[in-house]
Amino acid sequence: MKTAIIYTSWHGTTESIAQTIAEKLGSENCQIINLKKQTKINTDNYDHVILGSSIHAGNISGKMKKFISKNTLTLLQKKLGLYICCMDPNRELIQFETAFPDILRKHASAMAILGGEFKMEKMNFFERLIVKKVSGITESKSKIKTEEIEKFIHDFKN
Repeated sequence: MKTAIIYTSWHGTTESIAQTIAEKLGSENCQIINLKKQTKINTDNYDHVILGSSIHAGNISGKMKKFISKNTLTLLQKKLGLYICCMDPNRELIQFETAFPDILRKHASAMAILGGEFKMEKMNFFERLIVKKVSGITESKSKIKTEEIEKFIHDFKN
């Protein structure tokens, strides 16, 4: 069974989680697709689809929103996994619900909020300023939820 792991990532966290998921599912059966680099994807070529996105200013990327909008009916015919990466534990559930339409959340066999990272060295001046103002964090910080990644993979396999 072929699996497409389709993601958007600002500073690489969602991408590295996509790679981890692919390795644990068996990377020979997975194709990792970055929507920022490849926008035309034939989902008919895959039996399973996993969508992952980072959250910035409370939202997923416009490219992911557009992909979901154009492919909702096809995604409902696939085994589906959904995940987000975010750093706001107080709003992560709302952000997840906002990221993916209700119809896809009800259909998904695996869903997860996998934490996130602030990679200050990859941010521009304004991003660092906003992160400092909103969160008070001034240096790189990781809050990846490795146990949630394992649970997500387990749920997706079963």
